[in-house]
Amino acid sequence: MIGAAIQSLVDAVYPPQCAMCDARTAAEFSLCGACWRDTPFIEGLTCDACGCPLPGQPGTPGESDALCDDCLRVARPWMRGRAAFAYRDMGRRMVLGLKHGDRLELARVAAPWLLRAGRPIWSERPVLVPVPLHWRRLARRKYNQAAVLAQRLSELASADYMPDVLVRRRFTAPLDGHDRDARFRSLDEAIVPHASRGAQLQGRQVILLDDVMTSGATFAAATEACLAAGATEVCVLALARVTKDA
Repeated sequence: MIGAAIQSLVDAVYPPQCAMCDARTAAEFSLCGACWRDTPFIEGLTCDACGCPLPGQPGTPGESDALCDDCLRVARPWMRGRAAFAYRDMGRRMVLGLKHGDRLELARVAAPWLLRAGRPIWSERPVLVPVPLHWRRLARRKYNQAAVLAQRLSELASADYMPDVLVRRRFTAPLDGHDRDARFRSLDEAIVPHASRGAQLQGRQVILLDDVMTSGATFAAATEACLAAGATEVCVLALARVTKDA
């Protein structure tokens, strides 16, 4: 009773605001109607390997495991993949705020969307593994946005959060502007299992999590590391998916 009264007083003095603007909202860590409409959530039929939106409707016979053009051309080492929204408009703003703007509270906003998007690939109790940063980039940024997202997601659903079972042993330059082949070459064997903690993946289903999927090169490198550590299956989950219309 006292706690509820205090919270009501706090809400009256400091009413909840949209996580992306100053508009009032009914609850904390949420979006107002306008920002929600500008967020390009991925719904309907999606590529079963990368989560990219596809034309058509889910449930159409023969389309339960539909693949996009990229996933038909490029062999993916993981089993299945999903993403919460496309990397454009409000989705892009949110990712950049989390990644470069120290907006860590956005992970709390995004976690329910990740859970909804990831339901089709969720096992009874998977291992949530964030894509690792190289120590030089981590020292500069102070946090790994993928790890922040994975931790928040693990608080909402049954999963084991393991943020340090993979290591990015080689520093790679930012991949913005690189073509697909250059991205894959840059990340070849850049991610490996941790020398001691990587063994925790033995016999487990892993869900790899990152903020953005572009070509899939980073996810592929991390997947290979999980499989080398003994994971039985790897699926991937991204907050945002770069699409051809972005």
